[in-house]
Amino acid sequence: MNNKKLFAAVVGLGLVTLSACGSSDGGGGSGSGSSSGSKTVTLVSHDSWAVSKSVLADFEKKSGYKVKVLEDGDAGQAVNKAILTKDNPQGDVFFGVDNTLLSRALDNGLFQSYEAKGADRIKAEYRVDQDKHRVTPIDSGDICVNYDKAWFTAHKLQPPTSYDDLVKPAYKNLLVTENASTSSPGLGFLLGSAAKYGDDGWQDYWKKLKANGVKVVDGWEQAYNEEFSGSAGGKKAKADRPLVVSYASSPPAEVIYADPKPKTAPTGVAQGTCFRQIEYAGLLSNAKNTKGGKAFLDFLLTKEFQQDMPLNMFVYPVVDGAQVPAEFTEYGPQAKDPETMDPAKIADNRDDWVKSWTSLVLR
Repeated sequence: MNNKKLFAAVVGLGLVTLSACGSSDGGGGSGSGSSSGSKTVTLVSHDSWAVSKSVLADFEKKSGYKVKVLEDGDAGQAVNKAILTKDNPQGDVFFGVDNTLLSRALDNGLFQSYEAKGADRIKAEYRVDQDKHRVTPIDSGDICVNYDKAWFTAHKLQPPTSYDDLVKPAYKNLLVTENASTSSPGLGFLLGSAAKYGDDGWQDYWKKLKANGVKVVDGWEQAYNEEFSGSAGGKKAKADRPLVVSYASSPPAEVIYADPKPKTAPTGVAQGTCFRQIEYAGLLSNAKNTKGGKAFLDFLLTKEFQQDMPLNMFVYPVVDGAQVPAEFTEYGPQAKDPETMDPAKIADNRDDWVKSWTSLVLR
């Protein structure tokens, strides 16, 4: 889920505004590192970390810690770098490893055990690693096909509702997706198809998708803002694909960031095409400021932070009782029955599936 900050930046403007990777003080002062007894806690994340200044400031005031944020590219890049530097980590807490990469992080000893305060309020379906508590679920989101409502109305065609629909002749040359080897939503869509059709069926499904004219581009920004006719950016680019692999939270974002705001979302979600992503945070092995890191993990499960996430990172909270904005409930509800897959199964098959997908779809 590494496109959310970018999405917020581009959807209202139709412009490409890449967030820079690097370090920031996350709304609170400076600090020279996380040495023992330091009052700075350092968060390492992918480049979609976002939190309201007031919410972070409240944590800093109550805890006495200043938060330093190191953004390290997309999720895969950030996880790989954290593994390579685990003996002398860049920070204390890592946020942003998701269920597609979780086993890689755990198998490489990236995290140490800590059960965060409030973990008992995490919904049961998001809990993992319950015997060791090396990671804490923080948010969830659904990767789904989005559709351009106006296009389908104009062409008197019902939007697709399922994976099966996407290979039908009526939807030929309409779908754009992202490269599964370079993009988080692209990988999620591949995993969703593998969960739906099984180890033996997903390749045949992609053969049908390819024959039905699916277009593959490198990443989400290109797919959503340059190729998808339903987005603000796509309209400016005169895009011609009315179906795109994106997120269930994309339609509410199209409403929230539009000026003037439309009465309803211009895009919809094909609910039968969704794959559930879950993001985790953990206390890094060999973290220098373990006390501060634990306090920060506790903060990530507070209702204040959980309710702040939707409009900052376009994800859903994972704790009971946390509310989501009305726009999410109305325009981007979570999928009722998304495809899911055990992280261990993903770990066992991910690389082979991506290689097979690349050979099948791109060559």
